[in-house]
Amino acid sequence: MAWDVYIQEYENYLKLERSLSENSVEAYVHDVAKLKQFLDISNLELTPLQIEYQHLQDLIEYINDLGMTPHSQARIISGLKSFFKYMVYEGEMDKDPTTLLEAPKLGRKLPDTLAVHEIELIFEAIDHSKPEGMRNRAMLETLYSSGLRVTELIGLRTANIHFDIGFVRVLGKGNKERLVPIGREALKFINIYRDEVRSHLDVPEDHKPFLFLNRRAKQLSRQMVFMMIKDLVALAGLKKTVSPHTFRHSFATHLIEGGADLRAVQEMLGHESITTTEIYTHLDRDYLKQVIQDFHPRS
Repeated sequence: MAWDVYIQEYENYLKLERSLSENSVEAYVHDVAKLKQFLDISNLELTPLQIEYQHLQDLIEYINDLGMTPHSQARIISGLKSFFKYMVYEGEMDKDPTTLLEAPKLGRKLPDTLAVHEIELIFEAIDHSKPEGMRNRAMLETLYSSGLRVTELIGLRTANIHFDIGFVRVLGKGNKERLVPIGREALKFINIYRDEVRSHLDVPEDHKPFLFLNRRAKQLSRQMVFMMIKDLVALAGLKKTVSPHTFRHSFATHLIEGGADLRAVQEMLGHESITTTEIYTHLDRDYLKQVIQDFHPRS
């Protein structure tokens, strides 16, 4: 039997036998869907009956690496336990693979993520009356809207922003290019910065391709972006350690927690496959854009 059939029967069980609310049922079903997405990403053609403990542990480590909070990981673990308990209850499986499943002990600190209201506080701390303030707003909107790495942000070229289709062309690790959707708010502030600030700079020829420039009209450094964020976080009154990567993790976490497909988030982040097979798959660009529109907090 296919995953869709098992999930549908599980959904019916939650509605009819457990009388759960529509929101609760949807949450449980999404948790199981995450496992199916992870198997697709890993090129593992397994049915629910073939799932073992290690497959589930690999999923938890994967969503941890994406930056998902411990609370959200616990939510998914709870959903998976419910599903496989149901499978045993129905006689579909003899052994529950989630028996030993618990929050991962990965030996390293989970990356910080920002709540949506914390990101808003940082944006509000920016002084938009200053030229660098408008630039900083455009940069942070871009980081959060598209999940870029800091090196990808400072290397972003004006010619690679496709305003007409709402995508940016990003040069990532290993000189691999990818197209990533970018939100309307980010495009709005990029336009303002480009037209009202950058256009008044006397830019040296070798720095003209780059979108974001410092006061001397030269390409920004990684350190400048880190320091800018550190100062804004202090002004916002937040007690977290926040870096450019925090915005990237927040981008991924908010999409996944909102219900986005793992493969779509993976594609947008430009991660290499956990099976070391380059990028998982090239999803339809319209679909990626729809994921941003449906699940990103600032869409």
